[in-house]
Amino acid sequence: MAYISAHSGTHQPTPSARERAHAALARRAAASGIVLLKNTGVLPLEPACAVALFGTGASRTVKGGIGSGDVNNRANVSIFQGLQAAGLTITSTSWIADYEARYKAARSAWKAQVLEAAKQVENPFDAYASHPFVLPQGRPVLPQDVEGASVIVYVLSRISGEGKDRRLEKGDYYLSDQEWEELRSLNSVGLPIVLLLNAGGPIELAGLLDVATHIEAVVQISQPGQQGGEAVADVLLGKVTPEGKLTATWARRYQDYPEADHFGILSGDLTKSVYREGIYVGYRYFDSFGVKPLFPFGYGLSYTSFEIRMTGLQVLPHSVEVRAAVKNVGFCFSGREVVQVYLSCPQKGGARELRRLAGFAKTLLLAPEQSQTLTISIPQKVFASFSEEKQGWMVEKGLYGIWIGNSSAALTPCAVIRVGEDVCIEKTHPICPVQIPFEELGASETTRQAAVLDSHLPVYDFVPQPEPQPACAEPPQAEGPVEDLFPLLYGNITKGTSTLGSAGVRVPGSAGETSEALEETRGIPSLIMADGPAGLRLRQSYQTDRATGRVYGVGVLGSLENGFLEPAVQHKDADTWYQFCTAFPVGTALAQSWDIGLMEEFGQAIACEMEELGVDLWLAPGMNIQRNPLCGRNFEYYSEDPLLSGLLAAAVTRGVQKDGRCGVTIKHFACNNQEDNRMGVDVQVSERTLREIYLRGFEIAVKEAAPAAIMTSYNRINGVYSANNRDLCTVVARQEWGFGGLMMSDWNTTVPADGSTPWKCAWAGNDVIMPGNPDDDADIRAAWARGDLSEEAIRACAGRLMALTKRLRG
Repeated sequence: MAYISAHSGTHQPTPSARERAHAALARRAAASGIVLLKNTGVLPLEPACAVALFGTGASRTVKGGIGSGDVNNRANVSIFQGLQAAGLTITSTSWIADYEARYKAARSAWKAQVLEAAKQVENPFDAYASHPFVLPQGRPVLPQDVEGASVIVYVLSRISGEGKDRRLEKGDYYLSDQEWEELRSLNSVGLPIVLLLNAGGPIELAGLLDVATHIEAVVQISQPGQQGGEAVADVLLGKVTPEGKLTATWARRYQDYPEADHFGILSGDLTKSVYREGIYVGYRYFDSFGVKPLFPFGYGLSYTSFEIRMTGLQVLPHSVEVRAAVKNVGFCFSGREVVQVYLSCPQKGGARELRRLAGFAKTLLLAPEQSQTLTISIPQKVFASFSEEKQGWMVEKGLYGIWIGNSSAALTPCAVIRVGEDVCIEKTHPICPVQIPFEELGASETTRQAAVLDSHLPVYDFVPQPEPQPACAEPPQAEGPVEDLFPLLYGNITKGTSTLGSAGVRVPGSAGETSEALEETRGIPSLIMADGPAGLRLRQSYQTDRATGRVYGVGVLGSLENGFLEPAVQHKDADTWYQFCTAFPVGTALAQSWDIGLMEEFGQAIACEMEELGVDLWLAPGMNIQRNPLCGRNFEYYSEDPLLSGLLAAAVTRGVQKDGRCGVTIKHFACNNQEDNRMGVDVQVSERTLREIYLRGFEIAVKEAAPAAIMTSYNRINGVYSANNRDLCTVVARQEWGFGGLMMSDWNTTVPADGSTPWKCAWAGNDVIMPGNPDDDADIRAAWARGDLSEEAIRACAGRLMALTKRLRG
């Protein structure tokens, strides 16, 4: 992008054409990701029906999570507003008006709590993260609230975010006592109930659905962004046919998840997290061990029905292509369907999932009786499993089943792929050795018994080939005196500004900037970064001194919650600049669309806002695996499945980077699967599980879309901090995958006394420490003087930053 010398934003306070266009995209994206989980026929609603609307998210619909994943957008459309705008009569306006008063009082009390807590900590963000806002409950429902209604819509909402995991408590993962009582009471009214789930992850519903028999529809709207209320109205009224599919398994009971009692705070030891379940994450566990979920991976209903059948299969040198015909066999509604192809592998006694997602494709909008043929490519690496013993990706001899359907629990076997001998398709290097041995979950008897394939299925022979080895990019060596390059190894240190959440100066509210130390002498400007992944997180507005152009700054709290915690001060003789960004649906909601084209379009919209506002690097997509539903940041991430995560992230990356002037930063590399003690937890994981589950999505994104940057995670992996982990930053990413971009740390990873070591970041290949502080500089200089950090490593890290700066800035 062009060098930004003027201030970012505009003087115009009214919505721009870009805002309006992106609002329309946000509405469409939200509707695409809404998942219909249950429907006895109550949906779609009649256009003239009267609705009794209740629940914490009715008038205060949660658009997204909190922390760096938030967006300070202009305004949000609630479900109440969306239904009213669609012409529906709301009978419970008195209840909603009362709730609004309760909400405002709760927000004021919460604000006072956060501001008081901020006085006790060095970084105000810590006070904010450790005290997430809890939506208040409404008053009891009265008979007049439902009088005249023909249907009840109840919105269950949850808020979670960065720095704290969800809790296995009432009002979070479980229903609160009042929610239980309200829903039981409403159930007794006898009207059909539509339950809307406005949460970034699962809420336990099994017991409720067993007793509340009048809940005739359940809809997972996730956290649908700023236009969420309109998107919900579109789906409820049938203007849009539901087309979303779950990207994570919803268990009947929390205890059904693998290692449920050992996640995060439940383990009683936040210093470590042992991944004893191994490769059995999400549906891989439920399917392999015969545990029936409430709603399976890939599941989602429609207002119409589809017929899916395989029409052909072609074996290619490095892949298998499956052709599937999809027909809308309904009578009234047009709709879209996601064809999902799964692979079952030979069972030879070791840990091996029953089936794994191998590929997918989504149809166009099909009218009744209309058909479309899709081609789904299955790369040969999907057939492979990682062997620590042979240190490579192995496609084993045996029979592989091809299954096709529209969820992990609704599959039909269609073909058999026969591999004649074991083939190592890719050799690797040993990485991240386990320091403290532990026992992983082994083979499943359920899987062994289910592995027998129908002898009448067509058989195709496949001979795997060696994977093409990506070229390992030689790091460009930065020139000039080595002492001048030290500042490039950490971010632009900003005096008097919090180093988390609002460290950027040139674009107020941006997350941070790379160093400007060589800007005047060598013309190397700083790169400006903004948080994501539901949009750009900047300040809504800021002021500059009219005479000098100096930006009036605010603390970190002023850049959160649209400035609610710390309202902006109005200065005399100042100009006001506006930076309204779009709050798109959260990562999980976008992913539930299973729509590669939509994800690319979303990425292009992000790039448009980046260019308009002077942002070079977007700190997204978030790619961590949804290992457990209690992870506080799951809403930012795409899925429990690495293939789905990788392909969606690659699509977003292509969209953002299409014109070559903006870059993404895929994160958090790797195993950032809990928020409690995220800066200190040691993830203990086998190399096989690490490669097959937690690195695989990153690998796909790197190889398919070449992201500009990768952000390392806070946590340790087998005793070594990710930012200090040469196996991750250099061996895997650069040498094995061919990553040629910039590697940066997460914010303040070197600040804790026992945190990442600054000089070891550069040694490992983590090029830039963000957002940077004086101690980083001193530590790096001392290590170089001692000989612990080589001049070659310093020049390589600085060279990669300089190369990316030239690429983005020209």
